[in-house]
Amino acid sequence: MRILGINALFHDPAAALVIDGRTVAAAEEERFSRRKHGKRPVPFSAWELPEQAAGWCLRQAGLGPGDLDAVTYSFDPVLARPAESMGLDDPWDHLRLTYAVQAPNFLRSALPGLDPAIVRFVPHHMAHAASAAFAAPEAESCSVLVLDGRGESTSHLAAQRVHDKLEPLHGQRLPHSLGLVYEELTAHLGFLRSSDEFKVMALASHGRPRMLAELRRYVYPTGEGGFRATGVPWSELCPPRRPDQAWSQDHADLAASAQACLEETLLDLVRWLHGRTRDRVLTLAGGVALNCVANARIAREGPFDRVWVQPAAGDAGTALGGALLFAADAGDQPLPMPGADLGRGWSDAEIEAWLKTAGVPFEQPADIAETVAEALAGNAIVAWFQGRSEYGPRALGHRSLLAHPGHSGNLERLNDVKGREQFRPVAPMVLADRAARIFDGPLPSPYMLFVHQVAAEWRERIPAVVHVDGTARIQTVDAAEEPLVARMLAAFERRTGLPVVVNTSLNTAGRPMVDDPRDALECFGSTPVDLLAIGPFAVRRGALFAARASGTLTADEPEALR
Repeated sequence: MRILGINALFHDPAAALVIDGRTVAAAEEERFSRRKHGKRPVPFSAWELPEQAAGWCLRQAGLGPGDLDAVTYSFDPVLARPAESMGLDDPWDHLRLTYAVQAPNFLRSALPGLDPAIVRFVPHHMAHAASAAFAAPEAESCSVLVLDGRGESTSHLAAQRVHDKLEPLHGQRLPHSLGLVYEELTAHLGFLRSSDEFKVMALASHGRPRMLAELRRYVYPTGEGGFRATGVPWSELCPPRRPDQAWSQDHADLAASAQACLEETLLDLVRWLHGRTRDRVLTLAGGVALNCVANARIAREGPFDRVWVQPAAGDAGTALGGALLFAADAGDQPLPMPGADLGRGWSDAEIEAWLKTAGVPFEQPADIAETVAEALAGNAIVAWFQGRSEYGPRALGHRSLLAHPGHSGNLERLNDVKGREQFRPVAPMVLADRAARIFDGPLPSPYMLFVHQVAAEWRERIPAVVHVDGTARIQTVDAAEEPLVARMLAAFERRTGLPVVVNTSLNTAGRPMVDDPRDALECFGSTPVDLLAIGPFAVRRGALFAARASGTLTADEPEALR
């Protein structure tokens, strides 16, 4: 069957295409529209669809809307309840329900030729669950835990996969929501709600959980597979921070307390779930599953032998999950994700045409991996644009900024390049066969969804990637799966003795990750990056500005390069 999955209602609109149980393509609308998260998660935007992402998925497979057997929409309005009856303060939430009910007709308009009768509503948390349980490798029998802000009327789902069926076991009714509590804290600390929760996680490492006992009065597990999480009096614990205000130790301590409270509650939920299923494998999805500090604690202290997290764990992943769930219910065998590189890519000839149109000086070295390794060894910052773009919020060696991890100043340097807060860490990518002697934590870790303790003898050797608490959020690189990245890492190790390179997303603060060659050229032209490695080609900053000074750039160059 040919199934197009759609996520649209809340945030991170995305589309995914599954054919005969195999994931063919998946992409977030923000990569096309260049609007961070695609849109804000307000009721007035609930009608907006991932039109560009959906159209690209179909073109990638050579299909038209009329060729589809089904379209899944990851929200079922039949299961929804009025916001006020769930204890939520959201007076315009009824607009979401109106737009959800009309989704088949909206999709017909967005995808001409689509029969609205083939649109199927999939419960939001079941779509999340399927995105983890069906996409994970070697997980034909596994437990799955979903936690986010909200779905139709719940904020959590515990379930079990047995072969190609998902059995729900327990769901937590709203208004109790770990995701909504963390969102409230994000806003209280002066960050953007439903966007900057990862900043709270990073800030927590700078604090002490001295407010944990007070928070436990409002956020705690019930011991029966659920929890209570609502009504936290944030201002009584710590004054709010304005967005333009420096953070204080009280703010960091509050973040640390909330992080510890979240982890305690998650561990109880995980233990309850294991008690019901006795599975060896746990899979995670939902926005809370992007909390890599909590994930690491679940892996370290929880009862499961292996923990796998959907790399697009937020709402974008429900596009894939809805399609996989429908495929399984229709009799197709859902296959594990082939990797996170499910988005757009360009051939070498197409990239060369982009560069010529831009009129920038470029070269084609014998091996771009060696060229980049040489630049990194010389402490250059490199923009790395290779292959298909990643599905989800992590840069995993396809749209990355790279740097030398041995210079502590590169953390501040990269945060300046990206225009973001200095308390935020950058991550290491490491050759998979070298990881165990440097990092202690779940291995392999190809999707950067756990934190690892850095071995004491390595902390001074790779200071740029060591967070204030001695941890790092690593990405392991397997040469069989990522041969080009592995070759670059090996070349860097030959020059420096370090099998590790700094890896952070190729974007600047508040903007989506770079996706197409134009994005890459604009980012390179507007930031102090030394080298752009785009496909097999290299664009050097010195050569670019020398050409600009000599007047040899063409009139067709991107505006950011003029």
